Amino acid sequence: MSTSTTETTAVPRTEGTAADIPRGRPVGALRIGLSRGWMEIRSFGREWESVVFTFSLPTLILIMFAAIFDGMFDMGMPAVDYYLPGIIAMGLMSVSFQTLGTAIAAERDHGALRRVRGTPMPPSSYFIGKTVLIMFLASGQLILLLGVAALFFDASLPTDASSWATIVWVFALGTVGCALLGIAVSSLARSAQAASAVVVVPFLVLQFTSGIFVPVMALPDWVLTGASLFPLLWMAQGMRAGFFPDAMAEMERNGAWDLHMVAIALGAWCVVGLVVTLATFRWKTRKDG
Repeated sequence: MSTSTTETTAVPRTEGTAADIPRGRPVGALRIGLSRGWMEIRSFGREWESVVFTFSLPTLILIMFAAIFDGMFDMGMPAVDYYLPGIIAMGLMSVSFQTLGTAIAAERDHGALRRVRGTPMPPSSYFIGKTVLIMFLASGQLILLLGVAALFFDASLPTDASSWATIVWVFALGTVGCALLGIAVSSLARSAQAASAVVVVPFLVLQFTSGIFVPVMALPDWVLTGASLFPLLWMAQGMRAGFFPDAMAEMERNGAWDLHMVAIALGAWCVVGLVVTLATFRWKTRKDG
């Protein structure tokens, strides 16, 4: 009488396959987006040129203005204190609007977006990943500017909780609004090369019309009216409300901080930016159909 022996062959599990996903816990768009965000951060960090370019310009401008203009004009405060809020707003728009406007246009032009769209990843996860990247860069930009101002120029930073609360919500609304504007603008560029002009030129104009380098009270009303249609002017005004003493509010257009208008304008840009992005975003270039 013969005995049959059944041999069981063990199949090794490969790390990172579907077998590693716990049963009953499907991978959602948010979880995938957060993972992609971490990937975006690591990918960005590998390109040291992008890191240096992204963070260096606002910091260099702050250093030059603090060193050159201190005591030159009657600002009522040291130059570093006067220019810090506006340069923070400029830096936040730089890492959100400018970074996404040029990077997404390049990804579209090189076919990366089309490949992403062809994967099972939910489209929302792509935008969540970009949001994680931008919030990481914006936080780094804010910390760097505050650190340079305080450590090298002895800048006067806010000491009360309400001022920091104002800075935080202006930071959040402004960064999200500018990021959505950058995503929307990226669809206007016909190529990666054209994206720089489409993004950089209006950003440069806004820096001079939004009270970043030139005091608001010195700008004509028609210039301020045009600049008020974009988020940078409101970000700078909100940041000044957080950093400046209340007496400085008389230098604003209406002689007050108007934080309710800052919140409405930045909140509206978040809504408008989202609507425009959903309506205009393209995964392929025009030549791809």
